[in-house]
Amino acid sequence: GRCVNDAVRKFLQFQILTNVTAVIITIVSAVASDEEESVLSAVQLLWINIIMDTFAALALATDPASPALLDRKPDAKWAPLFSVDMIKQIIGQSMYQVIVILIFHFLGAKILGFGSEGDAHVQTLVFNAFVFAQIFNSVNCRRLDNKLNIFEGMLRNWYFIAITLIGQCLFSLYSVWKLTA
Repeated sequence: GRCVNDAVRKFLQFQILTNVTAVIITIVSAVASDEEESVLSAVQLLWINIIMDTFAALALATDPASPALLDRKPDAKWAPLFSVDMIKQIIGQSMYQVIVILIFHFLGAKILGFGSEGDAHVQTLVFNAFVFAQIFNSVNCRRLDNKLNIFEGMLRNWYFIAITLIGQCLFSLYSVWKLTA
């Protein structure tokens, strides 16, 4: 029961963090745009929500129960689904990701020196940065406690590694197709 409860919490933390970040980026970039278009297209948002979130949910659900899990007291029936640590993680990571993505959106062409095709390259850069942030976020969401070692036990979970690599390969194929299209 504790393992299932933790898996649900891990996925909710990941899902809410991803969607809060995507909504803020979409709103800010659409409001700031002359054409009132978001930097993330509808297809890219669907890709993130359908492909990336599905693979992240599978990866987070495959974490096996550890013996230390039994040393922890069970949660009370009235315990909230979101702990204070989870809320801090969601807010902190969302703010960090939004700041980085918006810097890429507004200053990416200037920083990287893109020429006349800068808009398409910046949109691809923003999408790539967002997806990589979500991949790192899925690794980060493996821990619900205050311990800093997010990689603990990850090499024992081959499902997590395989699912994350499959998602990364699909994302890479999409990015190459988007740049060449």
